[in-house]
Amino acid sequence: MYVERASRLPGAVVWHRAVSTPAQAVRPVLPDGCMDLLWTEGRLLVAGPDTRAHVPGGAPARWAGVRFYPGTAPALLGVPADELRDLRVGLADLWPAALVRRLTARIDAAADPVAALEEVALDRAEDTEPADPLLREIVTALGAGRPVADTADRLGLSTRQLHRRSLTAFGYGPRTLARVLRLQRALALAWDGVPFAEVAARSGFADQPHLAREVKELAGMPLRALLADP
Repeated sequence: MYVERASRLPGAVVWHRAVSTPAQAVRPVLPDGCMDLLWTEGRLLVAGPDTRAHVPGGAPARWAGVRFYPGTAPALLGVPADELRDLRVGLADLWPAALVRRLTARIDAAADPVAALEEVALDRAEDTEPADPLLREIVTALGAGRPVADTADRLGLSTRQLHRRSLTAFGYGPRTLARVLRLQRALALAWDGVPFAEVAARSGFADQPHLAREVKELAGMPLRALLADP
């Protein structure tokens, strides 16, 4: 079972998942431009930004995570997003090992590990400079379907500057970020029952076949199968 809620950290989401048996299906994690701080029994990890669907492996386990708004995690974690692209790494690879051991033990012992993990993120945010507000404007513009060149011009950047900032903040260039955000727009409409042809038109795809190709490439399965997956 997967459950999420808004975090007290602006723009972030707190989630948890419990898989009780090996036969219970685990949905793939789809690209969304975000990075996550993860906890599972005895471990703290970071999920970098995905360019393709990620299928969690390993034995059934409890998981909790803080999913950061796109572009905000690198400042909190102290690492450029492109260094973690398509990766899951131990937090001890990024932060002092002794600190990570203490944090892990604290969360493991907490009555509510989900809330304890969120507190780690909140404590870290208090000691971190806020992310550049320009990053949110990039997400807003590309998420609304604006072309990359137009987005750069509106923000007073060259396309090269926009590309560099995007790599550091989001893990990939603005064109890939735009594809990921367009996918998320399409999925939100499809889950609401909008016909696929209308989903394609409203999300910014050339046509329904274009939508089908992008979903298959980024999500790893056809749109209809994705929606039918329980």
